[in-house]
Amino acid sequence: MIENILISLSGILVSLFIFWKKLKEDYTSGIIFTSSFYMLSLLGIALVLSRFFFPLWWFWSGFLGVSLGFGISLIRFNLRFYETLEATFAALSPWLALVLLADSVRNASLISFLAFFMVLLLITFYYFLDSQYKNFHWYKSGRVGISGVITLALFFLLRGVISTFFPFVISFVGKYDAVFSTALAFLFFLLTYKLSKSE
Repeated sequence: MIENILISLSGILVSLFIFWKKLKEDYTSGIIFTSSFYMLSLLGIALVLSRFFFPLWWFWSGFLGVSLGFGISLIRFNLRFYETLEATFAALSPWLALVLLADSVRNASLISFLAFFMVLLLITFYYFLDSQYKNFHWYKSGRVGISGVITLALFFLLRGVISTFFPFVISFVGKYDAVFSTALAFLFFLLTYKLSKSE
């Protein structure tokens, strides 16, 4: 119980800081932290409901909660979609990595540790892209957001592939996970293509 509280508090603090840091140049602190409140509150509600009614679906419940908070924030504050999406990914991915690491230690799970390592690699890949994307000759607009969208596409593509062969990793729900993850990977690859063609 104490361990879960510490992980949650650490995840919240890290997420708030990263989200604020990514958006502080374009939005006021009030807008940033109110948007964070929407996403984290709905994430928390979704996870609590999931724990009592469908515990295996905690990842997708959390994803739905964050997505609702994300949508509310976009509409209320007229936030830029790609920039905010990237900030949301950058803010929440370390929390997911922490959850997977804690599960690997608690249950001596090699699969959870490998999932943690995969998320860690994706975070590293994201920061590499974020430092280099303006130099990509195919990305003429140079708009913020491409790094997050590409990394999200790879994240869900890897989830789709891995869940096909290892359906019982902590955050997977069998064959449904492969379908949902692959669909989202396709969506994010489409968004990547759309961004690459924008001027």
